[in-house]
Amino acid sequence: MTAAASDVRAYGRWRMLALLCLAVVLSFCCWFSANAIAPELKRAWSLSESAAAWLTNGVQIGFVIGALSASLFNLPDLVRMNRLMAASALLAALSNAALLLEPGPAGAVLLRMVTGFALAGVYPPALKLVSTWFISGRGLALAGVIGAITAGSSLPHLFRGMSSAMDWRFAVALSSAAALGSAVVFLLFTREGPYPFGKALFDPRQVGRVLRDRNLLLVNGGYLGHMWELYAMWAWLLAYLTAALDTSGTGISSDASLLTFIAVASGVAGCFAGGVLSDRFGRTATTAGLMIVSGVCALLIGIVFDGPFWLLALVVIVWGISIIGDSAQFSAAVTELADRNYVGTALSLQMGMGFALTIFMIWLMPHIAELLGGWRWTFVLLAVGPAFGAASMLILRRRPEAARLAGGRR
Repeated sequence: MTAAASDVRAYGRWRMLALLCLAVVLSFCCWFSANAIAPELKRAWSLSESAAAWLTNGVQIGFVIGALSASLFNLPDLVRMNRLMAASALLAALSNAALLLEPGPAGAVLLRMVTGFALAGVYPPALKLVSTWFISGRGLALAGVIGAITAGSSLPHLFRGMSSAMDWRFAVALSSAAALGSAVVFLLFTREGPYPFGKALFDPRQVGRVLRDRNLLLVNGGYLGHMWELYAMWAWLLAYLTAALDTSGTGISSDASLLTFIAVASGVAGCFAGGVLSDRFGRTATTAGLMIVSGVCALLIGIVFDGPFWLLALVVIVWGISIIGDSAQFSAAVTELADRNYVGTALSLQMGMGFALTIFMIWLMPHIAELLGGWRWTFVLLAVGPAFGAASMLILRRRPEAARLAGGRR
């Protein structure tokens, strides 16, 4: 390859990464669109805290169904990825916009399930598509996609935090329009790169092969530890901060929303930092280190519940950075360790298992808060996940197959 051709290819891959990340940000505005306006919906529909949890859990359930279905039928390996992502983003936009019809609690949960199902057709294929553009720097590239997911997930909190008096319909309309725009970008401007994976044939038995692979089992152990913590924190941080600011008398509801946005959005920086560290120092070292930091934050968050505010904000932001910074590296490890013909299937299966765990954790958290008499010490339970996940990745680090990670950087 000439130097000029190499430069063109390098430019093309960064341009494609930027376009893909833009589309992912726009599509994932739908993920927490109902969670961000939960206080308004609870008042409008007389929902309890645990009932409101199903507005978030509906998305998780739908995502699990979508991811496992895609894994079973090998869809990310059989269907052209930009078309799959465009159709999925369109479905997410329509199901999210249907909340404007005010379908009531049961109808809203059903619509959230459809939204999650649709987004399962965006997340794993996006990771696979970007991997076809990157061999070197893949950890950083995948971190960009996860950072885009993080940014998109945080935006509804920003929409609500702009004004405590804003009508909840505004946030829903904005997130739906964003997802509609993402479908256009996916369809017209994204394509597979110069390093494609093999073409797969329909083979449901591949799921069993993925589950029996000891190296992938350890990677998935790390991912499950990560997911034990991540979405429970993201889903209930607004409730925690609202309670904390009410107790200390230092803020109002819009302040809690803005700090939630900052904490979740700060994870974008964590994703890129994790990508750089992972490509330079290794997948297992980076994921274990970040999980240790996030676990410590889960233990500290109850201590800073009643202030001072700057210390509460500091812990929350460090947690927001570290809790997501390792996420892309589990996916990168799968692309490096799995059978190349079924990378999309392995990614979908990993995410299906991880998001299934989040359903339980999101449901559990308000019950723990009720048992403890408030949110202050509820997040301590989340430290269990990163402890388990870090141990899994450190075990993988000692295996000879780990030399296949990040070009030999374990």
